[in-house]
Amino acid sequence: MGKPAVDLDIRQFSPAQRLALIEALWDSLSDDEVPLTAAQQMELRRRLDLLEVEGPVGVSWEQLRDQLGTTGR
Repeated sequence: MGKPAVDLDIRQFSPAQRLALIEALWDSLSDDEVPLTAAQQMELRRRLDLLEVEGPVGVSWEQLRDQLGTTGR
C-alpha cells in the first residue's frame, strides 16, 4: 500500500475526530469490499450455526449495569 493520494496529517485532529474518521472509513466499506479468508468464513459459519442452536448468549447492557450497581456514566 503506497502513500495516500491526499497529503493529510492526521495528527492535527483530536482523538475523537480521528475515531470519527476511522468509523466513517469503516462504514464506507461494503461486505463485498472486505473479503474473508476461508478460515474466517468457516468460523463465521460455525458461530452462526451455534447461535441458531443456542440462541443469543450474554446479558444486555442494562442487565450488566444493574449487576455492577452503576448507571454506566
